[in-house]
Amino acid sequence: MKVLGLPTLIKTLFVASFVTLIACAEQAQEQAVVETKAETITLKLAETWGPNFPIFGDATKNLATLVDKMSDGRLQITIDSSNKHKAPFGVFDMVKSGQYDLGHSASYYWKGKIPATMYFTTMPFGMLAQEQYAWFYYGGGMELMDELYSQHNLMSFPGGNTSNQMGGWFQKEIKTLDDLQGLKMRIPGFAGEVLAKLGAKPTNIPPGELYTALERGTIDALEWVGPSLDLRMGFHKIAPYYYTGWHEPGAELQFLVNRKTFEGLPADLQEILRIAMRTAAYDMYIQSTHESGKNWATMQEEYPNILVKTFPEEVMSAIIQANDELLKENAAADPFAAKVLASQQEYMAKVRDWTLISDKAYLESTK
Repeated sequence: MKVLGLPTLIKTLFVASFVTLIACAEQAQEQAVVETKAETITLKLAETWGPNFPIFGDATKNLATLVDKMSDGRLQITIDSSNKHKAPFGVFDMVKSGQYDLGHSASYYWKGKIPATMYFTTMPFGMLAQEQYAWFYYGGGMELMDELYSQHNLMSFPGGNTSNQMGGWFQKEIKTLDDLQGLKMRIPGFAGEVLAKLGAKPTNIPPGELYTALERGTIDALEWVGPSLDLRMGFHKIAPYYYTGWHEPGAELQFLVNRKTFEGLPADLQEILRIAMRTAAYDMYIQSTHESGKNWATMQEEYPNILVKTFPEEVMSAIIQANDELLKENAAADPFAAKVLASQQEYMAKVRDWTLISDKAYLESTK
């Protein structure tokens, strides 16, 4: 075996050490790149609802959990309820300005700023939840919504559907059109404008203040959601008349996203956020359906004092007429509103035929 001389040995050891140092440096550099890629991004979300609000608040919690798991911790969402940011109807402005990155609310809450936004929540005598989801994702609804919200540095996505809502809780029975005159009712969106044409006085009140407003007589009636949430709110304790709905056949909440924030995310996190919002929205829809069925059974068994009513034919005929007139007025005054309404009505005309021959026929045959 050849024995290395001292100079050669030193040279060999130097080269080996140098190679080792280079390898360590490259490994450290690669580790730094990995750590850079794994840097945590935290987004702030403002919601209209109070802390631990059932169903609606569950949607935002589910969203935060989903993005955390899907991104392996790289994307985090912190949630501020209305108790913290103090602006339940200010979500639009807070996300638009960049004060918050995300929001969860209902788009008809800011119809005073942009009237056409209310059409993306629901419309009286409009689409059912499944029909509306189909319109959003396959009938051009998402494109129309993006066209409108892009003008305000925002993106908007479906944020969970309540399905068909009940018509509301009333202190007194509605027997004739005269009973609507001067009626102070919490009812937002297009439906509120319809009732205003018939002499009612619609208003909007934050969710956390509804019970007190009805109890103290600030309002005479209110609509909220349906059995899924109404029973928990305790409205049956102070208003015995519970009417079936006409005004919100498929009320869709909205996830708002600051456009600049979204565009600053890596492509994979953008897609994760999109998928998580879609998943959380659908989960809220089926959770609402589950809770409505469960609470409806509870109402029938435990609260016989609740008097379920339908509005008289005279009242419904007047509501339908006022609704049709208002649709024409709004379309004439706002070209974009006309564009959205035309899209919805055209799509509903097609899909409703299928709903009638499938769901309606099935339900009638199994009575």
